[in-house]
Amino acid sequence: MLLPWYALQEGLDSGVWLSGLWSSEEYASGLAQFASHGKFWLAPILVALVACAVVSLAPLPRERRGTFLLIAAGTGIVLFVAESLAIGLRGWTAGWLLDLFGELDVRQVGVGAGGTLVLVALLSLFAVALALRGAFGGDAFIAGAVTTVAASIVLFTAWPILRILVQAVQDGDGLFTPALLVERLATEKIWSLRCLAGGGRCGVAWNTLFLALACGAGTTALGLAFALIVTRTGFAWKRTLRVLTVLPIITPPFVIGLALILVFGRAGLVNQLLEWSMGVPPTRWIYGFQGVFLAQLFAFTPVAFLVLIGVVEGVSPTLEEASQTLRADRWATFATVSLPLMRPGLANAFLVGFIESIADFGNPIVLGGDYGVLSTEIYFAVVGAQLDYGRAAALALLLLAFALSAFFLQRWVVGTRSYATISGKGDAGLPTPLPDRARRVAQWIALPWAALTLLLYGFAFVGGLVKVWGRDYTPTLAHYAKAFAIERTADGLIWSGAAWNSFWTTVQLAAIAAPLTAALGLIAAWLLVRQRFAGRTTLEFATMLSFAVPGTVIGVAYVFAFNVPPIEITGTALIIVLCFVFRNMPVGVRAGMAAMSQIDRSLDEASLTLRGHSLATLVHVVLPLLRPAIVGSLIYGFVRAVTTVSAVVFLVTAEYELATTYIILRVINGDYGLAIAYSCALIVLMLLAILLIQAVVGERRLGRRTPLMQGGRA
Repeated sequence: MLLPWYALQEGLDSGVWLSGLWSSEEYASGLAQFASHGKFWLAPILVALVACAVVSLAPLPRERRGTFLLIAAGTGIVLFVAESLAIGLRGWTAGWLLDLFGELDVRQVGVGAGGTLVLVALLSLFAVALALRGAFGGDAFIAGAVTTVAASIVLFTAWPILRILVQAVQDGDGLFTPALLVERLATEKIWSLRCLAGGGRCGVAWNTLFLALACGAGTTALGLAFALIVTRTGFAWKRTLRVLTVLPIITPPFVIGLALILVFGRAGLVNQLLEWSMGVPPTRWIYGFQGVFLAQLFAFTPVAFLVLIGVVEGVSPTLEEASQTLRADRWATFATVSLPLMRPGLANAFLVGFIESIADFGNPIVLGGDYGVLSTEIYFAVVGAQLDYGRAAALALLLLAFALSAFFLQRWVVGTRSYATISGKGDAGLPTPLPDRARRVAQWIALPWAALTLLLYGFAFVGGLVKVWGRDYTPTLAHYAKAFAIERTADGLIWSGAAWNSFWTTVQLAAIAAPLTAALGLIAAWLLVRQRFAGRTTLEFATMLSFAVPGTVIGVAYVFAFNVPPIEITGTALIIVLCFVFRNMPVGVRAGMAAMSQIDRSLDEASLTLRGHSLATLVHVVLPLLRPAIVGSLIYGFVRAVTTVSAVVFLVTAEYELATTYIILRVINGDYGLAIAYSCALIVLMLLAILLIQAVVGERRLGRRTPLMQGGRA
């Protein structure tokens, strides 16, 4: 009654709709659209709302009220979805509807504020009805959380991906042809095994699978090594090591590949040094599997570290002390007590690394050479001369199959055992220092890697401070001045630098997306770990769905799904924020699940016994114990929003240009100095953001004693 039903070109904040809420077809509310403007299909939805009100006010028993409310709200949701999909800009959206009902004189554009509010109300009433009927223990908050997470994933993950994937079984005329899927996938380029016989290249499917397995194992091992050094040794430079660990994740995607080429490429410093000192001819060894694998280790080890750091910190010292009391040495304690309790974190870290690898596009396109993978094949199918969306969709389905296999493997590894180590009992034991063998192995793995990271980023920073890398090494600040110049005029300061517009847009959208990403991810993790309900496994896999599809496919899917009614948001800031949230949410889910599996359920039960409802339990008991996962989710959500490129390259506009797309355009134009300077500025920005997030969220306090460690020993 009080808001425009359809989306406004001017935006809701313009206020121009207030005078036409009843009279103007463009600005009218849902009631006015039905009563005055011929939108007869909105009447049943309004009737469903009235029915919900009547049921809510009627003096009915709790369960019967829940049943009637479930029917009324459910009917309203079905009607809302049906009319939204059935009628578009040209009337009926399907030929059979036109044949059945005849020509439709009126049209409808995308849903606006009024329609969105009605849908949210119906979903909320549906959740309340489930609780009234006894579902989710009769807890309305849990029912609402499940409904919110499920509905948002269906709308902003499953629906757009389904819109693009359905083309895998459609021909050029849009006809359903399942045989096309087999034809598109059963090619030698995808499944060839000639490399095993030494007679050629392997197919891109095998390349993708082998690279993902290696990346998952490598990032998990490196992430664990860093987490153990930071939490279980007396290493003097822990804070520096933490910064170096997360540095690759806050880097625009092409910088790692460019730095590797500058160091290890044919004209790189290592090849030049070998040729000068030993006469070894320069090679192109960095291109191919080894180069992509190295770049992915740099890029995705921080994700594994963020997943594992809270898990390693959460292992109970009391259990370790009990093991040593029973005469187990430190190695036996680590191998039989500590490491098994980290299994959920290790399995989740491997799963994230595996899926990040199969969906990675930037590193293979820069360093892959003749080593093809599925993500690059999808990219060329979408933007190449062939423009074959059907083939791209078929290859994306294959990626989903790989992701699903890894998902079930992870569930099998974790199993149904309990890994709870944080309970309501006192736990003032001292964390057991790493055994000497484990400490040395962790340091031999992590410290050289940290040194190499420092070397690569040193060259990246230097690249922005010289005129032309490789030709003119004269120091200069011209690239920074061109990007971030500020002029003082009579009217005040003018942000005249070429990069300021994209910089502020990126910061604002990332700041909006990061808390939404963390909140949705952690609520989903709490539901998946703490609640038991039908469809939980399906919901868990659905949370990983957007992660398993290359960013290019996600971007195209969003354009397909949200460029026409019922949701027209292409070209707006909203579609970019939604892409950020649902693309990056899975890491928050996995980090939250890994950390929550260590928190004993007795804490939740104690809170509920003391009459604390589920929301209070979540806020005051669970979330304070999840601070490492919260920090990881916020950091990942923010920095990924700043550095992503493939998922949003099709979504940006002149009004909403992002930093990464600006950088890529500078690279294409050969302006490497400006691109590197801008990237370095983003790195500094994100380091400051990380420090701010850690300061605001704070550290988890478990009431444990802190040992004095020197030289890596207690």
